[in-house]
Amino acid sequence: MKNIEWSSLTFGYMATDYNVRCYYRNGKWGEIEVSSDEYLKLHMAATCLHYGQEAFEGLKAYRCPDGKVRVFRVEENAARLQNTSRGIVMPEVPTDLFVEMVKKVVRLNQEFIPPYESGASLYIRPLLIGISAQVGVRPAEEYCFLIFVTPVGPYFKGGFCANPYVIVRDVDRAAPLGTGMYKVGGNYAASLRANRRAHEQGYASEFYLDAKEKKYVDECGAANFFGIKNNTYITPKSSSILPSITNKSLMTIAEDLGMKVERRPISEDELESFEEAGACGTAAVISPISHLDDMTTGKVYNFGDKPGPWSTKLYETLRG
Repeated sequence: MKNIEWSSLTFGYMATDYNVRCYYRNGKWGEIEVSSDEYLKLHMAATCLHYGQEAFEGLKAYRCPDGKVRVFRVEENAARLQNTSRGIVMPEVPTDLFVEMVKKVVRLNQEFIPPYESGASLYIRPLLIGISAQVGVRPAEEYCFLIFVTPVGPYFKGGFCANPYVIVRDVDRAAPLGTGMYKVGGNYAASLRANRRAHEQGYASEFYLDAKEKKYVDECGAANFFGIKNNTYITPKSSSILPSITNKSLMTIAEDLGMKVERRPISEDELESFEEAGACGTAAVISPISHLDDMTTGKVYNFGDKPGPWSTKLYETLRG
């Protein structure tokens, strides 16, 4: 194991020893290649640079109490990348190839996997990009699928604690029937301005309402939203929300804990009825919301300065 101060890690990039790559050419995927190069050589007319043919995933590997290393729901990430590929017309990475490459890159960089209970994990970033040179707007003919890893600490400073969020009304992260349900870089680029402004105002992240009517809850920055009331776990249903694998797991855990689960539209007016609320995703896992401010109306939705009992139980159960 590398001599790293694991407890001091932030959610940032640290170079590791190897990444793995596979190229799609002539209608088929090639052999897995291992590389120690952190850089890609791309044609200046590659479609990923001009027309957004770029998709990625995020998952984590954890060192467990028994000493074994486990990757969280890798097949689910493969399926989500395949759905994104269909959405922006890229070849699907077969599940067995995806899983094999994840296992290989984790094994090659096992010295960077943080110890159990260090508060850190090994973040895994699969990336699929169009690399053909062309200036017309059409899908590429050649693609590169690569995976790199890096050890990371908590997404939010302080780890599992309650954070303030702010509703933004003058920025839309994604449009209904657009690419919001896919994990593509453009969705995140669309959120950068609002995210920076939220940070400048002292908030952990921005909070989006639906783009069409500005009446319903959409997402918490780059994470899914959940609210809890009357022993019920409630999360939004929307065509512009990325289906979170963490949220899917939390819904299953909530049912196992005896909670009811509802996935449905949530109006902004309903926010004040929640006893607990939070954001969830691979990076943050669960980030409880302390209060949510609506700067336009002056309304403040309070959920508690500390993580609530259900949020805590869900977090602890998910982490095992």
